[in-house]
Amino acid sequence: MSVTLNSTLAFTVLNSLFEARSYVAGYEVTDKDTELFNALTEGPSTAFPHAARWYKHIAEVKGLAAKAGAAAPAAAAAAADEDDDDVDLFGSDDEVDEEAERVKAERVAAYNAKKANKPKVAAKSVCTIDVKPWDDETDMVALEAHVRSVEMDGLVWGLSKLVPIGYGIKKLQITAVVEDDKVSMDTLEEQVTAAEDYVQSMDLAAMQKL
Repeated sequence: MSVTLNSTLAFTVLNSLFEARSYVAGYEVTDKDTELFNALTEGPSTAFPHAARWYKHIAEVKGLAAKAGAAAPAAAAAAADEDDDDVDLFGSDDEVDEEAERVKAERVAAYNAKKANKPKVAAKSVCTIDVKPWDDETDMVALEAHVRSVEMDGLVWGLSKLVPIGYGIKKLQITAVVEDDKVSMDTLEEQVTAAEDYVQSMDLAAMQKL
């Protein structure tokens, strides 16, 4: 690299970088690690534990012990506390992974809790319903009154009109807003067609989600 890194700011950035990863790129030592190592005029102190861990590891893997020995006294003292024969070069990865998984689990739990506490909006549909009478002598006022008398949880009747269908016969076309989880169209049809003196049939002409 064309620059050297030895400032507190640089060590802070490196410490943040290696908090969630073991190498500059990928899952093993690369030339990028060597270049970054060579750009450091001294090793990070224990005030930057993640950067210091990476620095010591690269020094051991690449056999750059001489340069590592020129690191700050604090970093050298920290390295001397460990028995080289017992060092697990990849042991710190598990710690980083565990911490990352812990943070991830906390975020997922917080998201799920927020989602669970959020009021659920009921799915609704706007239905256009055709109700046909028996003939042209059917009392359409009474027919509509019967239809609107049908009450169900999640059902709200809307506008209506009479639509000619031939031979002087008119059908009642009426809209209704229904909550999908509460209103069964089969049950609604049974109740509407229960008035056999007025209603010949009921058809769902259209349905649109709100």
